Amino acid sequence: MTEASSRNILVRIWLGFWNGITAFRMAVFNILFLIVLALILRALFFSGDAITVDPDTTLVINPNGLIVEELTGTPAERALNEALGQQLPETRLRDILRTLELAAEDDNIVQVMLDTRELLGVSPGTMTELSSAFDAFRESGKPVVAYGSFFTQPQYGLAVLADEIWLHHDGIVLLEGFSYFRNYYREGLEKLAVDVNLFRVGEFKSAMEPFIRDDMSEADRAAAEFFIGDLWQQYLGMVARHRGMPMERVTSIIDRQVDLVDQANGNVAEAMLEAGLIDRLVSRPELRLEMADRGAPDEQDGFVQMAMADYLLVPRAPELGVDQVGVIVASGGIVDGSQSPGMIGGDSTARLLRRAAENDDIKAVVFRIDSGGGSAFASEIIRQEMLALQETGKPVVVSMGDVAASGGYWIAMGADEVWAYPNTITGSIGIFGFFPTFQDTLAKIGVNTDGFGTSPLSGMFRADMQMTEAAQRTFQNVIEHGYREFIGLVGQYRDMSLDAVDNVAQGRVWTGVQAQERGLVDQIGTLKQAKAAAARMAGLGDDFTTVYVQAKLSPFEQFLANMGGQALAHVGLEIQRPAMARLLGRDLYLSMLEQLNTIAQHSQPSRGMPDVMAHCLCEPPM
Repeated sequence: MTEASSRNILVRIWLGFWNGITAFRMAVFNILFLIVLALILRALFFSGDAITVDPDTTLVINPNGLIVEELTGTPAERALNEALGQQLPETRLRDILRTLELAAEDDNIVQVMLDTRELLGVSPGTMTELSSAFDAFRESGKPVVAYGSFFTQPQYGLAVLADEIWLHHDGIVLLEGFSYFRNYYREGLEKLAVDVNLFRVGEFKSAMEPFIRDDMSEADRAAAEFFIGDLWQQYLGMVARHRGMPMERVTSIIDRQVDLVDQANGNVAEAMLEAGLIDRLVSRPELRLEMADRGAPDEQDGFVQMAMADYLLVPRAPELGVDQVGVIVASGGIVDGSQSPGMIGGDSTARLLRRAAENDDIKAVVFRIDSGGGSAFASEIIRQEMLALQETGKPVVVSMGDVAASGGYWIAMGADEVWAYPNTITGSIGIFGFFPTFQDTLAKIGVNTDGFGTSPLSGMFRADMQMTEAAQRTFQNVIEHGYREFIGLVGQYRDMSLDAVDNVAQGRVWTGVQAQERGLVDQIGTLKQAKAAAARMAGLGDDFTTVYVQAKLSPFEQFLANMGGQALAHVGLEIQRPAMARLLGRDLYLSMLEQLNTIAQHSQPSRGMPDVMAHCLCEPPM
């Protein structure tokens, strides 16, 4: 090859690289341009007169995606991810609760339509909160109708809260029960020559079993069958109560779905109508006519209606001079430092607790926890800050959401009262540490590590070297100390002996009811009841208002929060994905990638060694 041709090859490689960079840069700028354009257009064309509610309006509650405690990410992150089509849709639980409270007192709202078509998931604990909220709304005398074309189990669980359930003529109801399946990686890790170093305390601390086994252990199976079975019975009980059926009949219908569909010649809608799980088969034109007859007709939409998102934007007079109960949401995995919403940062959550302590208008605090845990160190930072808040004289009541287990239980210890749903997943009192090393994997491709240190602990947490006996012994001692600290705190705050705590700990997971029976929580009830309890402790009675204590947003972030989230949809720029594709992607992510991501976050040495983790890696069934 000549020198000239060599130069030409290098030039072509460089030009190809530079063209790739240029294309990537232009794509990023185009996305940002579309976002800014969408925001400008929305500001110009969609922010005119204040939103008002017409008489005889049907309120449409149409949760999109997952119903969550807190939206994931900052407003800017959500806006960018939505533009890229990468944001899993989410609806805040408190927005639905607030909508129902306002609609019950609004004379212009005559009925509610519950549209479940875009709902991807709702957890058992969230269902309990929603059930209570719809029961309270029902006292207004206004009817609630649920409509869907395909009721998955979460969608049907929400629809059953309505007075009537209407299904499309060609629709389907699919109730498959709860399950507990996990991927196991031991054989695969062995093929990759990954050296798994796992340290744990607790017979039932099974979070890391997928990395050391190829199947479920008997201890994990026994514990899972106990709490998953309880959750399923509670789901069946909720369906039975709202459908006015004996629980045995509901159980029989679900167990016999295949036979019922067979008898209806494959017509699932007719089979479910005959079984009593739905009330009517209604097409979409029939739905519009019925809603208009019960409310008011509208030439454009068929009936006068308002979506929940718009209803929450209706201007309302602020409540002045009323004592406040502050709500602090801790949702997601627990990690060190400051984190965006959707994760619990040791530092960022501690700041919220300090802000509540410094706010003289806040007389009591509800610490709302929805977390399977994470860093034990960050959990203790948060717990200590909660104790400091109590020292100001303000009572703190913990309200457990869908999950408050392991580290999620740790940060609840010391509260004046701990409330849980009957179907909250809690407990998992145990500790583990996980640090994989890859020296054998690297050796397969000819990469080796050698050198020396000045002490037995030198290089003890290098991922490219086998973990030394000194490192293993040190880490195991730290793990055992963490477990003793954990059960010691439980014993102190739950007034239990260490033996009694150890009997219900060992990493075992319980439902809220099971946890209360074992002395791990104080009360079973909803977030609303927990707020009322905090107010009573502060001497407020029923005369209080609720405020959510949140991180302050910059002016731009506030602008995005108010307008950016749905701006792209309003101007037709939003990238849509089929709901089923989003659902399948989420399932795969939760089953494998989320576990691996969680481990990666805590396997990097911090403070000189890998994180000690109090995490159950337990997701509520849907």
